[in-house]
Amino acid sequence: MAMIECENLVKIYKTDEIEVMALQGLDLTVEDGEFMAMMGKSGSGKSTLLNMLGGLDTPTAGKLFVHGHDMLRMKKSQMMTFKRKEVGFVWQNNGRNMLPFLSALDNVMQPMIYAGRKKRKERAEMLLEIVGLKHRMKNKVDQLSGGEQQRVAIAIAMANEPALLLADEPTGAVDTKTADLIFDIFRELNRTLKQTIVIVTHDFRMSQKVDRVVNIRDGKTSSEIIRSISYADELKQLHKQNSVHTEWISLDRAGRLQLPQEYVDSLKIEIPGKMIARREGDQIILTKDDKSENADS
Repeated sequence: MAMIECENLVKIYKTDEIEVMALQGLDLTVEDGEFMAMMGKSGSGKSTLLNMLGGLDTPTAGKLFVHGHDMLRMKKSQMMTFKRKEVGFVWQNNGRNMLPFLSALDNVMQPMIYAGRKKRKERAEMLLEIVGLKHRMKNKVDQLSGGEQQRVAIAIAMANEPALLLADEPTGAVDTKTADLIFDIFRELNRTLKQTIVIVTHDFRMSQKVDRVVNIRDGKTSSEIIRSISYADELKQLHKQNSVHTEWISLDRAGRLQLPQEYVDSLKIEIPGKMIARREGDQIILTKDDKSENADS
């Protein structure tokens, strides 16, 4: 069973005067143990999807299963248990993850106290060691740097051994060096604990650290970049960036393709516009229609 299954997922936000369709029939599957990132412009729907995966919001229509749970049919009591035990959240604003008057160790123990877990201190110390902060476990939050606080936030999110770890712009408030460290921690959690991780980010550099990058545009998945060699092999050949991933473009039910925005920009394709499609064996070749552009000019 996949960890996440979305089918024709729709989310509509309504006010007295307007309706906003944040997701427009999105399809997505995330396998158990996968390390995936979602990217897209502001308003594309990626954070809306993340909130629904974590039980913080509910879909308007479609199907959404997370770790076998039907997110459209769960009762409030079931949803509360789901959020407490089966999903962990890491936010860009790490203040949402921790209490400033407690030590790092006590902060990591808090979710376990609420869940009634035993051996809380042992697990909290283990998690702080994984994120490289066991030596700072007695320090309070205001004695830690922003990057250290975010690493504590990751340990807090992992406290109850969640089936799914979600992160919303976890490196948005730190420098490049700290961002690399944080992504390496996520990779280590995925590798050693087989943790399923979904991250929303604007940081294109992280595409080298995840298994798959799903681009969301206009509330739908538009393209994917999938790791084609192992992370260990990649570390040996970082200079061969183009050999690390394969890019996939989604074909919707109407037979339409959405090209990655960087392709459109680099080829200077006018939107709306036309392209020439021809079939060569088992390949479909798309080329820019320069004639139609010249005819219009």
